[in-house]
Amino acid sequence: MKIKKGDEIIVTSGKDRGKRGKVEHVNTLKKKVLVLGVNVYKKHVKKRDEKNPGGIIDTPRPLPVSNVALLCPKCKKPTRVGYLVTQKEKQRICRKCKQMI
Repeated sequence: MKIKKGDEIIVTSGKDRGKRGKVEHVNTLKKKVLVLGVNVYKKHVKKRDEKNPGGIIDTPRPLPVSNVALLCPKCKKPTRVGYLVTQKEKQRICRKCKQMI
């Protein structure tokens, strides 16, 4: 997967289109990313005891990778990820400005 934990992303489709955030968790099997503050839903929790009072809690849900785009740290534009393979290593590059990510 081309998006990794800690990358800055922008949402390209859905109810949160245009929001930006940092990737907190990547699920490679389901091809989803978790971004705090984006795709937040309300969850009603029943009161259990004194420690768990219950109420309405905001919970972030994961987004499909196809609905987000990586923000290039250099040009600050949404971009696709390319790779530059040298003899020793493989590095990610921005497709727009050709700078390393």
